[in-house]
Amino acid sequence: MRKIVQVILHHLWMDYKYPFVTVHGKVAKKDFYIVEVIDQDGVRGYGETEAFPTPWYTEETTATTKIALENYLIPTLFQANIQHPEELNEQFQTIRRNHMAKAALEQAVWDLYAKKQQQPLYQLIGGTQETVPVGVSIGLKETDQALLDTIEEKIAAGYKRVKLKVRKGEEIDTLEKVRKVYPTLPLMIDANGSYSWKDKDRLLALDQFKLLMIEQPFPQNDFVDHAILQSMLETPLCLDESIHTVSDMKTAIALGSCQIVNVKLSRVGGFSAVKQIHDLAVAHDIPLWCGGMLEAGVGRAHSLAIATLPQFSLPADTASSSHYWHRDIIQPEVTLERGMIQLPQEPGLGYAVDHEALAFYRVDKHLYKNE
Repeated sequence: MRKIVQVILHHLWMDYKYPFVTVHGKVAKKDFYIVEVIDQDGVRGYGETEAFPTPWYTEETTATTKIALENYLIPTLFQANIQHPEELNEQFQTIRRNHMAKAALEQAVWDLYAKKQQQPLYQLIGGTQETVPVGVSIGLKETDQALLDTIEEKIAAGYKRVKLKVRKGEEIDTLEKVRKVYPTLPLMIDANGSYSWKDKDRLLALDQFKLLMIEQPFPQNDFVDHAILQSMLETPLCLDESIHTVSDMKTAIALGSCQIVNVKLSRVGGFSAVKQIHDLAVAHDIPLWCGGMLEAGVGRAHSLAIATLPQFSLPADTASSSHYWHRDIIQPEVTLERGMIQLPQEPGLGYAVDHEALAFYRVDKHLYKNE
């Protein structure tokens, strides 16, 4: 690789088209950074931070990702003489966790590298699928009718599967109403780790609804309780927040904590970690799917790349740009056709950053030079 001479952090605020509501609260605005890297030849690569403003999903926040990038990760990148993006994983080993900050910078380097290689990014990482089947995640709604109307809208748009965010104590009533109208709809639920073992009977009752999976019922460190529950359930459990590292994946496999894993590029620290988790899943015949982080276009494009890996056999949560934004920051925007997203064949991400949109949403900009 040619020397990376500059990194730019673009601080953006983007209002979601519709606020996304989970048991942990409402997300109405995306507060994040676009990471831009520039090499000696003027070639540019882009990544996106996915942490939220508050640490409800992981310990990282928008503010901490900037601290990690500015003080540790960008200086490490400048000091390293890397020939391939995979070498960044080793370079970052002395910086503990901060996976979302690491992933954003690594994404940008991968995008730049793929452009230099004149190859689509998804092919460079080993992706084999030119189209990705996608599902949709629906947040909590104020009324049952609002939920049913939203499901109908998304089915009409062609989404292959529906994920419902649910609130503990209301999930059975909600599923009864949904299944009455949509008895065969591919359906799953997610409560973002809000259950405890005392809710065991309520969780076991979910078998009656023939769900594709139950995602992350217990908090992220409860590998043992997930394993016991999975042994009692017919419905597959899927781990999300529990899987931050390759070691977490090994733990889940050894204990039998789940049958499916949701992989998020930013949560595990980048493409190198995703590829290792993917290979473990292949060896143990565990289906994977690509989860969503309410991304803007750059992050969405990177997530689509990992969804092309062979073991990602279930519909991804990377919905179209229009599901979230009045105007995205890439051109063309991510679009859906009959429940599928076609991967672009241009080098790198395959989507161009819309610099006019970037400037419109930008609230601050920080330039770092490799002197």
